[in-house]
Amino acid sequence: MRVNKKTILMVSLDVIQSLASLGLVYILFAGKYFPQDGQSQILISISLAVATPAGYAVAGLYRKLWRHAELNDGIYLIFGVIACQTLWFLSYRLIAGQTLPIPIWVTLSLIQFVFAIITRGSIRLAYDRLRGDNGKGSNKRTKVVIVGAGSAGALVVREIRHALAKQYQPVCFVDDDPGKQYCSISGVPVLGVLEDLPRLIEQYKIDEIIIAIPSHEQQIIQRVAKINLNSSIKLKVIPGIDSLIDGTVDVKRFRDVEVEDLLGREPIKLDLAEIAAYLKGKRVLVTGAGGSIGSELCRQIASFDPELLILLGRGENSIYEIGLEMQELFPHLPIQKVIADIKDKPLMDRLFMNYRPHVVFHAAAHKHVPLMEDWPEEAFKNNIIGTRNVALAAHENNCERFVLISTDKAIKPSSVMGATKRVAEMVVRTLSDFGTTKFVTVRFGNVLGSRGSVVPLFKRQIMRGGPITITHPDMQRYFMTIPEAVQLVIQAAAMGNGGEVFVLDMGEPVYIQELAENLIRLSGLIPGKDIEIVYSGVRPGEKLFEELFSVEEGDVATRHERIFAAAMPNGIRKDLLLQIGKYEEQLRNGQQLNIPSILQNLITDAELSSAEAQVAATSEVGVRLSGGQISG
Repeated sequence: MRVNKKTILMVSLDVIQSLASLGLVYILFAGKYFPQDGQSQILISISLAVATPAGYAVAGLYRKLWRHAELNDGIYLIFGVIACQTLWFLSYRLIAGQTLPIPIWVTLSLIQFVFAIITRGSIRLAYDRLRGDNGKGSNKRTKVVIVGAGSAGALVVREIRHALAKQYQPVCFVDDDPGKQYCSISGVPVLGVLEDLPRLIEQYKIDEIIIAIPSHEQQIIQRVAKINLNSSIKLKVIPGIDSLIDGTVDVKRFRDVEVEDLLGREPIKLDLAEIAAYLKGKRVLVTGAGGSIGSELCRQIASFDPELLILLGRGENSIYEIGLEMQELFPHLPIQKVIADIKDKPLMDRLFMNYRPHVVFHAAAHKHVPLMEDWPEEAFKNNIIGTRNVALAAHENNCERFVLISTDKAIKPSSVMGATKRVAEMVVRTLSDFGTTKFVTVRFGNVLGSRGSVVPLFKRQIMRGGPITITHPDMQRYFMTIPEAVQLVIQAAAMGNGGEVFVLDMGEPVYIQELAENLIRLSGLIPGKDIEIVYSGVRPGEKLFEELFSVEEGDVATRHERIFAAAMPNGIRKDLLLQIGKYEEQLRNGQQLNIPSILQNLITDAELSSAEAQVAATSEVGVRLSGGQISG
């Protein structure tokens, strides 16, 4: 046991309270049962004064931090009193040759236990008072209401008091269990159910809500997000169930609720053996590896121990960053960083000849709808010609699998971007009828947090103080998180036999206005009061809502509950690759093409702008470029 000033002080207090206990017993029994000679009385007192700290030391009471005492620490006090009383009984018998009367021994044990509780409890109360846990000075602390009056909520209160009592004040719980209403947990009352949050927030001037129900976290987050709190409140969640299993909840690791939490989807179940069968020990190429989807593909593929991971992209900075990250996370995994443009067919052919990839994930694409409306030729060259180049190289080099990352905007496309991705799907399906390569397409909607997506835009607008711009109040989109989408892409690739178009279960579509309002609330602000929402009008190429299947396709269930297969109509365009080659030659020769008209001819259910409108727009761009904006 380490002896310091605090230990010496505690030993002194214990000696004093033990002698005080002995005096009280003497008074209670009016001297009965006590020896009458002075020498024996002195021996009783000295032996008790020595046995008390010795017994408490044996029980480990001097190693505990009593300022963090809990109810279960009373067990240590019981052991300590039993140890010291046993030592006292034996030492007096050994020194004086007499046996302590049982009534004195039992009564003294009880009184000493009470005194031990008082001394240790006083330390805890004094510490709480000094830390401000008595409610005074609470204006300087963050007032929190805890959702969930269960074991997790109790741990949250305990850890707040131990770690951040100066910063946080737990005011109350809310819980939907009727049996817990108006009960108290560690001195914090349960004052209502979830729907009472607006009243409690206003009544007690709450600053933050901490959600402490790990088993139903996402459902609770969704319910809280839908409650009109009418005040600036931040939402936080505890780290996770793993922190509860090991008995610790670190307040410093409380995290803010993110917009991804509002999707409320169950964790994805992967068939790891099926995935490992086509990735382990294989050379895997990821195009667009520096992008949001491509980089996450690299992270998840690396965990399946491929022979070589080839990171291909056009932007040197993004490829450098993901390459550096892979080297740090997977130091023993061979990595090859490639700076290349998928539109360069000879280069693609050389790369495939050199590296001979077994599996290709083709994520490289132009994806910005309004921007591609202004630059349709670039969308055509990158999304169609680039896809053809990579897919043909995979076919000619007998790759085992080729996975095209597509989009829900490819269904009944109203935009150039969506139409080019639909033609890319057609290219992959055409090649699936030839050779041994298994060509599959995976189609999904918007990805939260990806570069250029609506969420980072809204966050920037909130940081600037608003307003948030939305094109239309009825605009809806399907959303997934980046890891969620990539997990399903990797799983779908394992299921494909060639020619399939897999569609990921995106859940229910989300209103963009609702998404914006939730982002504002998660920032601790009030929609319409702190941050305004304005409507800018539907942009060219946009639809109010997206579809996952065309009328001709329909959907077919697969063996995975979150992945569907499009029932593809019979027949493919045998001349598709020839047509693309013809348009490529015309673009190479500098001819101005009406890309929307070409796409409309290639896709029967496309709903693109008229050829005349596109010609006018292209001419306008040409005038701007020749007017001194860019000089050659």
